[in-house]
Amino acid sequence: MLQGLTGWHLLAVLAVILLLFGAAKLPALAKSVGQSARVFKSEMKEMKRDDEVAAAPEAPRATDVGTAPSVAPEPRRSTDPTV
Repeated sequence: MLQGLTGWHLLAVLAVILLLFGAAKLPALAKSVGQSARVFKSEMKEMKRDDEVAAAPEAPRATDVGTAPSVAPEPRRSTDPTV
């Protein structure tokens, strides 16, 4: 689709943009395009980070590491025969 474009085509597009927006508005237009690209890039990084966190296996909890399962202690038996 864009294989036939040359430097002259790009120059013509830039001239049309200059005529439409005027020289005074071009710096503001470029600034807003740059800010939009920066925001888009940061959002993409955030989405990738969220995907990595969601895909990572759950880390074991500190209470689960190296502990045996809890077992209720047996009741003490009295050595006194009268009880």
